[in-house]
Amino acid sequence: MQTCLPHPARRVALPMLLAAALSPVLGWAQPAQSTPQARVRGTIESVTADRLVVKDRRGERVTLVLASNLAVTEMYPVSRDAVKSGSFVGVGAMPQADGSQKAIAVVVFPEAMRGTGEGHRPFDFLPQSTMTNATVAGEATASADGQRLQLRYPGGEKTIVVPPEAPIVSLRPSGRDLLVPGAGVSVTVQVAGDQPTATRITAGRNGFSPPY
Repeated sequence: MQTCLPHPARRVALPMLLAAALSPVLGWAQPAQSTPQARVRGTIESVTADRLVVKDRRGERVTLVLASNLAVTEMYPVSRDAVKSGSFVGVGAMPQADGSQKAIAVVVFPEAMRGTGEGHRPFDFLPQSTMTNATVAGEATASADGQRLQLRYPGGEKTIVVPPEAPIVSLRPSGRDLLVPGAGVSVTVQVAGDQPTATRITAGRNGFSPPY
């Protein structure tokens, strides 16, 4: 269903919906902020100089204003060797019965992003999913269910199981040329002037889509 910006009922509802969606969770690349944010994940259907239409994971079309200071980041695959002792990583995961976290995907942050969103928190990708942004302590060890990592952050640590199918990715700055129809995107959205506005977009290149 097309999200139509001028409809007065939607103008009232959008800030409330974004605030509710944002509530206790922050994405892997977002430190705590006072302005409510939400995330839209899906595929670009169309893009103009100031508007983006995304078909989200539920099949609904969402129209977003593009902020004048829009930040675009490319997410791209890297080898498992990129995850090593001392790496600062973000791991989206699902809790396991033994207390470990099973990785959905691992983001290896560039050094300039070390410390971003450090800690362990709920994540909005799947029900009960988590996000851990932390430093890899020691080398990965092999196990029957995949590589095991110890992640440490101020005040805690987590054991992460990285199954063979979990993608390993990294990030680099990019530009609006990355925003093309068919590209998979993860969009950080804020309400600005009663309009849902894209402030940050993470996208892949040449058919690669962000894993979450």
